[in-house]
Amino acid sequence: MTVRIEIEYCTGCKWLLRGAWVAQEILSTFEAELDEVALVPGKDGIFQVRLADTLIWCRKRDQGFPQPKELKQRIRDLVAKDRDLGHIDETS
Repeated sequence: MTVRIEIEYCTGCKWLLRGAWVAQEILSTFEAELDEVALVPGKDGIFQVRLADTLIWCRKRDQGFPQPKELKQRIRDLVAKDRDLGHIDETS
């Protein structure tokens, strides 16, 4: 089974670089667990991160763009539940 994350971003809002940065963050943390991270052009202010049919992050639903810590924790809970994310899991 292929583990593929999609990042759909609004082309009209010029969020390609934000999407690419999020992709880099995901890949640098989950390179062993993921097969692919795809950037998907969209419109109407969309910025969503999905794993198959699971919506991990939605800019409108979650009221803004994802911070790396929370996004990585959400992804970890889906693809590597027992994995320790080191300093990301530490409470401050």
